[in-house]
Amino acid sequence: MSGRAWGVLLVLCGAIFLEGIDVAMLNVALPAIRADLGLSTGMLSGVVSAYVLGYGGFMLLGGRAADLLGHRRMFVSWLAVFLVFSGLGGFATEGWMLLVARFVTGVAAAFMAPAGLALVTSSFPEGPARTKALGVYAGTAAGGFSLGVVAGGALASVGWRWVFFAPVGLSALILVAALALVRGTGGERPSGGFDLAGAFAITAAMLLMSYGVVRLEHPGDGPGLTAGVFVAGLTLLGLFTAVERRSSSPLVRLGILHSAPLVRVNVAALLFLAAFAGFQFLATLYLQELRGWSTMQAGLAMLVIGIDTVLAPVLTPRLVNRFGNTRVLFGGLVLAAAAYALFLPVRMDWTYAAMLPALLLLGSAFSLAYGPLTMAATDGVAEDEHGLAGGLLYTSIQFGTALGLSAVTAVSVAAGTGLDALRTALIVPVTAAALGAIVIAFGLRAPATPNGPAQPAPAEAATTV
Repeated sequence: MSGRAWGVLLVLCGAIFLEGIDVAMLNVALPAIRADLGLSTGMLSGVVSAYVLGYGGFMLLGGRAADLLGHRRMFVSWLAVFLVFSGLGGFATEGWMLLVARFVTGVAAAFMAPAGLALVTSSFPEGPARTKALGVYAGTAAGGFSLGVVAGGALASVGWRWVFFAPVGLSALILVAALALVRGTGGERPSGGFDLAGAFAITAAMLLMSYGVVRLEHPGDGPGLTAGVFVAGLTLLGLFTAVERRSSSPLVRLGILHSAPLVRVNVAALLFLAAFAGFQFLATLYLQELRGWSTMQAGLAMLVIGIDTVLAPVLTPRLVNRFGNTRVLFGGLVLAAAAYALFLPVRMDWTYAAMLPALLLLGSAFSLAYGPLTMAATDGVAEDEHGLAGGLLYTSIQFGTALGLSAVTAVSVAAGTGLDALRTALIVPVTAAALGAIVIAFGLRAPATPNGPAQPAPAEAATTV
């Protein structure tokens, strides 16, 4: 790749790294925020949930808007919004200020992330160059989550407000570089107009579904209301489907959902991230609450998972070129299930050496799985729908993360307290990763080619998983 191509890729990688590290740093800083602002448990949970609502609620709208209004335009505009509201969160003196800042930051990420992925796929031609670029991109994205834990611990020890201020400087550098290097791609606004009815219906539906998932973390807190929220969300999804079928310029072309490989990719992404989010939460509880480790010690212990930041750009593209997305992704999911299973017999007297094999295996699993998920998300999809495909992927990732947290929380609460409850909840990540491997196994029948992804079956268009 040329120097300019590397520059563009580094800008886009910086943005997705920024998103991951922003979320991870905040999670580590939550106890310090509660102590300083005197927030209730419900308000503290709302700080996290507000981002989930904004991200999950607007992701599909953000993905399609990138295709219709221009990938570069949406990427740059919402990166600026992300910068502003991340900084405003650092000035919060009341809980509601943090809620607003995190919600808008989540909305900004919902528009920025699919536009960034579409810029990667449209800036590099299909083949080895795109595979390499997506490998670097996915490795950087995954690295943001693992490195963010350490960075958050370091910044929170100085002052929790730096968890909000630090991303501002990084965002500003990325914004300046994006304006100079990134060129516009994507479509223009269609002559038929923007599908406002569809936009309102899907956004309201996703907001309700996101809220319902968040409520699952507290199974005893108004189960009737939680069920009602899901029913309302599903009703609006049905309304959205009816609107799209009649629209001359649909927000989401429903035909894209008829691809079995595309559905498999998104289901696998949901299960893979659900498993990781649940495990990370339980591992943090084990290290800090049960073992009494400091935030920094826990962050450093989990840092080894960040091995994917090194392996994904170097190893994964070569494996994909040789074996295809499906086989590499399947291997990653199997490794993830094995890693979580290795952690099941955890004890109070475990040394770090006893935990290390599971953590190393998990980092390797991320190296094999996250990149192929990102590659397969747009494989065989028309370029003018790459933003939509990215929106579907990141919606699955966000919902998976929320579901994983809700599931392990609910199981842990039902199982009681202490180490036994934690071991019981660890079954959730093992099960989710295993189910993801089973889903992807249905795509293994497609033969691999030596120089690229597996060739598709005739009925499954040009995608591999």
